[in-house]
Amino acid sequence: MSENGKVLDVKGLTTRFFTSEGVAHAVDDVTFTLRRGRTLGLVGESGCGKTVTALSIMRLVPEPPGRIVAGKVLLDGTDLTALSEEKMRSVRGREIAMIFQEPMTSLNPVFTVGNQLIEAIRIHEDVPKSGASRRAVEMLEKVGIPDPAERLSNYPHQLSGGQQQRVMIAMALSLNPRVLIADEPTTALDVTIQAQTLKLLGDLQREFSMAILFITHDMAVIAQTADDVAVMYAGRIVETADVHTLFRKPLHPYTRLLFRSIPTERGRGERLDTIRGVVPSLMDLPSGCHFHPRCPLAVQRCVEEDPRLREIETAHFAACHRAEEVEELMT
Repeated sequence: MSENGKVLDVKGLTTRFFTSEGVAHAVDDVTFTLRRGRTLGLVGESGCGKTVTALSIMRLVPEPPGRIVAGKVLLDGTDLTALSEEKMRSVRGREIAMIFQEPMTSLNPVFTVGNQLIEAIRIHEDVPKSGASRRAVEMLEKVGIPDPAERLSNYPHQLSGGQQQRVMIAMALSLNPRVLIADEPTTALDVTIQAQTLKLLGDLQREFSMAILFITHDMAVIAQTADDVAVMYAGRIVETADVHTLFRKPLHPYTRLLFRSIPTERGRGERLDTIRGVVPSLMDLPSGCHFHPRCPLAVQRCVEEDPRLREIETAHFAACHRAEEVEELMT
């Protein structure tokens, strides 16, 4: 493991989709670091490039039309973008695992839960079926599935949504990966099951000392799960800080507007704040700052000049020409 607990280092990651309608700038010069035992929350509206970032790290972007055109993904110093597909297959699951947003579309409906768990283990480890079966039962027990041995013979449709998500977590952690990517893992769950799932992920992270990339559009979930936060808009990271700093003093107008859209007890019965407009098409991005058409603080410089991430305060970065004024103007 590298210095300061650094496990995964994403540097300048850039992914494009080349289509008959044009080129989509899905991920644009994205840089962040994951550290052992810590959670980085990647947050932003739908369509901002969060999932494509995760798929790019896993080398699962469909080619064609997608392609990683620049950047590095360093796992303990090894650049995953330079590996052959055969070597990358050995990394997926064993070194980096991913929990997808919809478990019912990720679990194969024609195979039992046991078949799928056992296969995931035996693909990467030379163990007999009986040994893989025992580990599958242990993992189901660890994630809180009742009667785990009996559940091995169940098909996905025989489980509740919460149980399906727990099976996906068990499958992702069955090989004790160093990095876990959780892509909106609680979106389809009710509030009670969501809270249980978040607690489960936290408990398992402490047990296995994993680095977690937690992708969500929900700032309230980020508050519960993340140590550090990267805010994404139109394929780019526009603000990064530790979670306490970001919640205390967001320095990008987009981040401030995301906070205003969080329901609060005090605002019960009142209309929620919204961010005007929509996320732009990644094939037809605005000039200058991509957020300027929706930004209440936009000036001519924002239209003409593309802001880059810069350190505004210690370890707090924002890509905004007016970052120093945001707190005063938007309080």
